[in-house]
Amino acid sequence: MSEATSLEPTEKASGKGRVAVVYNPTKNGVRALRGALAAGAKRAGYPEPIWLETTAEDPGRGMAAEAVRRGASVVVAAGGDGTVRAAAGGLRGTGVALGIVPAGTGNLLARNLALPLSDVERAVEIALGGAERTIDVGVAELTRADETVDEDVFLVMAGLGVDAAMFANTSDALKEKLGWLAYVDGGMRSLVTSKRVRIEYTVEGRGRHTAHVSTILAGNCGALPGNIELMPDAKLDDGELDIAILQPRSIFGWLMIWRKVTWENRVLRRSALGRQFIQFTGGDKSGMLTYLRGPGVQVSVDDEQPVELDGDGFGMVTGIRMWADPGALVVRVPR
Repeated sequence: MSEATSLEPTEKASGKGRVAVVYNPTKNGVRALRGALAAGAKRAGYPEPIWLETTAEDPGRGMAAEAVRRGASVVVAAGGDGTVRAAAGGLRGTGVALGIVPAGTGNLLARNLALPLSDVERAVEIALGGAERTIDVGVAELTRADETVDEDVFLVMAGLGVDAAMFANTSDALKEKLGWLAYVDGGMRSLVTSKRVRIEYTVEGRGRHTAHVSTILAGNCGALPGNIELMPDAKLDDGELDIAILQPRSIFGWLMIWRKVTWENRVLRRSALGRQFIQFTGGDKSGMLTYLRGPGVQVSVDDEQPVELDGDGFGMVTGIRMWADPGALVVRVPR
């Protein structure tokens, strides 16, 4: 870990506190980022930022927690989804604001918050002087085959099954070249080898159910790259998770799901006439994509399955419990 300035643990350097920047040093444009944030902090009346590098062992959670201990009033996560997710884990429940300067492939939370993806100066302006919004944090409790249990957070969605395999099968080199389109390659290779998995699941407040699925997802929000509305009714601040259960039986089934998320969710739901059409026709009744909602969901599987949180692989699990922590994170958004 390295930093450009020093600060005593509880010292406040100005009436506004300090800006701390949690950043991934492997991302392109670090020099430009430093310049933009230093200039932005000066304009906003902050002292020189504290710079905290992520590491392979800690993608940002410990750095964000350290920034809070050192008196930061806003912590800027500069990097991809992994950096943002990890920093949010360190800020969860502290009331210290998270600013986001996207520098990754998916930039999932940034998309759902309508933050600029390619304008660093504008992203810095919002991170340091934007409005503050309180959102939920998704929490995932992962049970391993040896019965050990890990806990981590997610901001957009977590999944078990083929979606996790898709992220694992996506080449980092291809992501650097193609951005989010690289996931298409990983997705196609995962679909070829995927098999449906028997799960038992319980949505909080409901009974236990059994299903054979390709994947089960819990979402804190629902927009993905390419304007795909996987979970069109998900909200970042409703205290609940939206749950999507995907049960295609063939490639045709995947095409039906694709049609639903690209046509019904993205196009029809955006107009009053389209919503009336869905209500009149009953929408997609194939049963290949089922939506549920609740404060949390618990899932168990017979055989180990891969799991992902906001696109980061978290290994193999025999069970996962996911729930919403309402209002646990403050984020900076456009005014």
